Amino acid sequence: MTELLLAATSLDVTPPPGHRLDGYSARAGVATGTADPLCATLIWLSSFDDPGVLWLTLDSIAVSSALSRELAEAAGAAAGIPPSHVVVSASHTHSGPAGWTGEIHPVIPAEQERSLVDSLICAIRGAELQRQPVTASWRSVEVIGVGTNRHRRNGPHDNTAGILALHSLSGSLEAVLLDFACHPTTYGPDNLRYSADWPGAARAALAPAVVGFLQGAAGDVSPRFTRQGRGPAEVTRLGGLLASRVREALATPGLELPQSPPAIRRTTLTLPVRNIPPAEDSEKLATAVEQVVTAAEHAATASGPTTTAHAAVDDPSGRISQTRLDGARGQALMAAATLPPALDLPVSAVTMGDVCWINLPVELFAVHGACLQSDSTHPITRVIGYTDGYYGYVVDPSAAEAGTYEALITFFDQPTTNQLLTQTATFVNQ
Repeated sequence: MTELLLAATSLDVTPPPGHRLDGYSARAGVATGTADPLCATLIWLSSFDDPGVLWLTLDSIAVSSALSRELAEAAGAAAGIPPSHVVVSASHTHSGPAGWTGEIHPVIPAEQERSLVDSLICAIRGAELQRQPVTASWRSVEVIGVGTNRHRRNGPHDNTAGILALHSLSGSLEAVLLDFACHPTTYGPDNLRYSADWPGAARAALAPAVVGFLQGAAGDVSPRFTRQGRGPAEVTRLGGLLASRVREALATPGLELPQSPPAIRRTTLTLPVRNIPPAEDSEKLATAVEQVVTAAEHAATASGPTTTAHAAVDDPSGRISQTRLDGARGQALMAAATLPPALDLPVSAVTMGDVCWINLPVELFAVHGACLQSDSTHPITRVIGYTDGYYGYVVDPSAAEAGTYEALITFFDQPTTNQLLTQTATFVNQ
């Protein structure tokens, strides 16, 4: 009989202060310290004769394809398995270092800092992965109050958390592979401290179990309408809310999964890059949107001493206008950049019993995640983004028509988006 084996560990990989943070084009300055640790978490499920799958989850804005390959090689070396059996996923926190990945998009220019990468690689390569027999079970639970669609509160959003629970043979919870879809953007551009944001707070609340966090189809999902502040207390509140729902689910019987290790299949999808409008068109749009933002700031300032221009920009409607301005400026940067005619997107499917995780290197909108789940022949399908690379947003038709921030800076047009979804579904169902 096959024995399912688990090795799991979470490593503190927080860089020292003095390095640039990633996630916001409006952020100025470098990291001054640490609000909470950034972690690289390894969860490896295997057997004595099957390498299985090792999930490496990192508190980072993204992982480029090049960085993913290095991390997979390091984790594979630590486990003694081929790097093709390692899945590398970013949590998408907007309070991690830019130096790990470097420039992932013309909107936020950055340079990879080799010293930071080498330190990260060294930590992962040196991870101690002691395996023990475990049982695996599956649960999902609805989570209300962490995130919503960030363009309209009642817009599309998968508000379920997927929970792969791994218990020792004595019954103790050893590790959890948790997926949920929502931008980790509790902290704003004013923050200059490293933070895993609410996924880190959820991970801490579920200790001592090792928790690997997978970010879902969160391209248009964030705490914009749910957050009650932008500091550490709110990070703890949102993370605690998610963790409490996970604990409630873990207290109920789950779907028992096979004792055999998960399997992984991979493919590469080559997709054309859209024709970017001339820079002058984007600059005209930026000027028009900037006038709207400036008018809102002036109105807020004139309304009384308790209202500030900053507060006006940071409320939901203000953030939508501000991000559209960022998008117009970003599209102008894309027009000035030398973009390739096509991009190669690594896509993978991990299966374990009835559960399938579809892994893509993009920020899918919620409606696209729902489409992939609906088209999947697997009884339980979870859609994971920000994995094994990063190629920006994949937007829905309504966002493209409205000219949202994400639509302005995407690499892909709607026919290409349809191609991505169709080819991914075909691959997963093979």
